[in-house]
Amino acid sequence: MPPPLTRPATPAQVAEAVLQLPRLLPRAGGSKPALSTPPTGVAALDLSALTGVLEYTPDEYTFTALAGTPVAEVQALLARHNQYLPFDPPFAARGATLGGALASGLNGPGRWRFGGLRDFILGVQFVSGAGELARAGGRVVKNAAGFDLPKLLVGSLGRLAVLTELTFKVFPAPAAHCSLRFTYPDLAAAVAALLQAATMPMDLDALDLQPPATLWARLAGLPAALPGRAARLQQALGGGTLLEGAEEQAVWNAAREFAWAPAGSALLKVPLTPVRIAAFAAALPGAASSRYSAGGQVCWLAWPAQALPALDELLRAQQLSALLFGGTFNAGQPALHGPQPGTALLQRAQHALDPNARFMRFD
Repeated sequence: MPPPLTRPATPAQVAEAVLQLPRLLPRAGGSKPALSTPPTGVAALDLSALTGVLEYTPDEYTFTALAGTPVAEVQALLARHNQYLPFDPPFAARGATLGGALASGLNGPGRWRFGGLRDFILGVQFVSGAGELARAGGRVVKNAAGFDLPKLLVGSLGRLAVLTELTFKVFPAPAAHCSLRFTYPDLAAAVAALLQAATMPMDLDALDLQPPATLWARLAGLPAALPGRAARLQQALGGGTLLEGAEEQAVWNAAREFAWAPAGSALLKVPLTPVRIAAFAAALPGAASSRYSAGGQVCWLAWPAQALPALDELLRAQQLSALLFGGTFNAGQPALHGPQPGTALLQRAQHALDPNARFMRFD
C-alpha cells in the first residue's frame, strides 16, 4: 500500500486519503488549534493545499471555493466588488479557512444583524467516512431540494465528514460604519441596556457586552444616515461615546481576533441567552475573562488553562455547554465541555456518514 496522502490538493485526493487513514482529524489554517490538533493515535489530514475560488458571480451574490481557501483571500476578492461575508468569521488574520469556519461553527460580532454561517451556506461537497465524495445543497440561492445537510455540517468539528468545497451567498458591503460605547454603573444596568437595544428598530450591525459594564453597539449603512441613527440610539440608551474611522474598526477587529483574552487562557464558546448573563458572570472566578456577543446570545470565555475541570463543574451547575476552540490548552483536552443535549442525534448522523469510525466521535 502506498504511504498515506496527508496533504491532498484535490477533492479526489481527499477521498483517497480518507480511505488510507484509519483515524483522522481534518485541519488547514490551524487558527483554532483545540479543534484541529489530533490526539494520540489520530492522524492530521492537512487540507492547506486544497485552496482556490472555483466560481464567483458578483451579480448573483454567490461564490464557490475549496475548503482550505483562506477566509482573508475570499474577503479581499469580495471587497473588490463591494461585497462581504456577513457572518464575520473570526481569526481571518491568523489564517482561518472556509472549511474551518464552517466546521467550527464560529461567527464574529457582525453576525448579529443578518445571521451566522448557517444562514449563508448554500452547498457543500464532502468526503464521508467511507471515502465517498458527495454533494448536498447547491450553488444558487433558490435551492430547497432534499435534506439540508449543509446546515448539519455547520459546527460538526470534522466529525461527520471532511469538507472539500463550499458555496456561500454574500451581501453588499455597508458603505460606512460607526460605533457607540456605553458605560454603566454595573453589569445589571448594562444587561438591561443590551436587552433594550436588541429590541429597538435600529438594525444594529453588532451588539456586544464587555464586562464589567460596557456595551458596544455598531451601526452600518449610508454615511448620511449614520449620524441621525447614532443620535437616536444615544438618546434611548443614555449618552454614549461615538467612535468612527480607524479607531472604530480597531474595536471590532480586536473582538473578532480575541485580542481582549489574557495570555495563557483557554478560549471557549458558551451559548446562552441575555437573561442568563448575570448569573453566569457571577459564577465566574476572578481569573476568567468574558465577552458577550451577538446581542448576548454567545459568551466568549477566556478560562485559566489549568482549571478546565472546574469549568465543567460550573457548566453542569448552570446547565450550559461549551466548545473549547483555542488559546492555551493541554494536548488531548476534549473540545466539548458541560452537558451536550444534541449528542444522541449527532451519534446517529455519525453512524450513517462514518460507519467505520474514522473520524473522532461525539461522546
